[in-house]
Amino acid sequence: MQIHNNILIAECSSYDFKEMLERKKVKSWLKSVSAFANTDGGSLFYGVNDDGVIVGLENPQADADFISEMIKARLDPVPEVQLIPIEHEGRNLLEVRVKAGTLTPYYYYQDGTRTAYTRVGNESVECNSQQLLSLVLKGTHMTWDSLPTQVDANKHSFVILANTFREQTHQEWNDKYLESFGLVTSDGKLTNAGLLFVDNCTVFQSRIFCTRWTGLYKDDAISSVEHRANLVLLLKYGMDFIKNYTMSGWVKMPNYRLNLPDYSDRAIFEGLVNHLIHRDYTVMGGEVHIDIYDDRVELVSPGAMLDGTQIQDRDIYSVPSLRRNPIIADMFTQLDYMEKRGSGLRKMRELTEKLPNFLLGKEPYYKTEASSFFTTFYNLNWNENDRISVEEVANRVNNTLEKDPVNREKFGEIAGNSVNIFGVNDKSSERKFGEKVRRDCG
Repeated sequence: MQIHNNILIAECSSYDFKEMLERKKVKSWLKSVSAFANTDGGSLFYGVNDDGVIVGLENPQADADFISEMIKARLDPVPEVQLIPIEHEGRNLLEVRVKAGTLTPYYYYQDGTRTAYTRVGNESVECNSQQLLSLVLKGTHMTWDSLPTQVDANKHSFVILANTFREQTHQEWNDKYLESFGLVTSDGKLTNAGLLFVDNCTVFQSRIFCTRWTGLYKDDAISSVEHRANLVLLLKYGMDFIKNYTMSGWVKMPNYRLNLPDYSDRAIFEGLVNHLIHRDYTVMGGEVHIDIYDDRVELVSPGAMLDGTQIQDRDIYSVPSLRRNPIIADMFTQLDYMEKRGSGLRKMRELTEKLPNFLLGKEPYYKTEASSFFTTFYNLNWNENDRISVEEVANRVNNTLEKDPVNREKFGEIAGNSVNIFGVNDKSSERKFGEKVRRDCG
């Protein structure tokens, strides 16, 4: 906390300013205490107006006593709270610092009803059924994917998973891995994660909806398909659809071909992995959506940030790795589909920025809403109105290389061949944009 020119600047990520203590409407602030305890903690500052201007409290000690009394009487379980008096230039403030709880959910109790709240952006909102289930799991130190089912593992096969493991790792598969990876319990029952990896996956919400739209908006669809399968196949089906409806232009150089793809395949692959791993599988009617437009590819999945923050307000280079489904994430790590350090958001951006036709403003964009996570990849060969010609793209890359010797070395030397400045003539562009080029997803 800092104070400048009588303006309080909160250093915590979640906070509320209260000009005075509402004694008759305790729900107005107790719901924030519940929300802070249920998410990542936070603070209420009393004696500060909505603009952060310090106005002070007349009797901070009496207010602190009342706050403490109400928290004990109206919240169950009682969260860990610190009441911190603050004095500034003769004005008295009070900080109510709420610690992130381990016994979630923390309910607000009144008139025989119990309501749990969560933090969404800068608001404290009532938990829906999915959010409440997540809090219950968190409070029992369990995750949805780790919960055992009553399904016998010996009645299902993992051939697709085993074959993929061999292909990706060049190691032999051992059925003992099923238990060690958390897919099967010690008494031979599938976990929820196990259900998502069996060959004949029966989890209803294990689906992806893929749509190629005409133009820039959801109007008419060129193609639309739904896939319901295990997670390994969903990843394959999703990437196949994306590659089928995106393009890669290229120009022929003296000694090699310079690819100028619309998107980084590997970045999109990382994005789809992220959405399959981190989505909220407690949302029964939800699925991962892949929406392809002329100028962008959007991935959408159920489930916002675990800590209640909004990703668009965060620095992606400092966002900690919080795994909603750690067993699923570890399984994808074992398949070499992701890194253990959880650097997916940063990696997507870095992979995109490495492309020779990248422009500032075309970085992947991440957004969360109340119950959804969005990842948007922008077409690198599209301007505001139309596709950019391959000649224009090549010329722009040329200019970049002329100005930056580092980039010239990066993109101008392939397989030991020193290449001249990029140029396009009648014979240099053998395949223009609009013709599909088969590419690996890495």
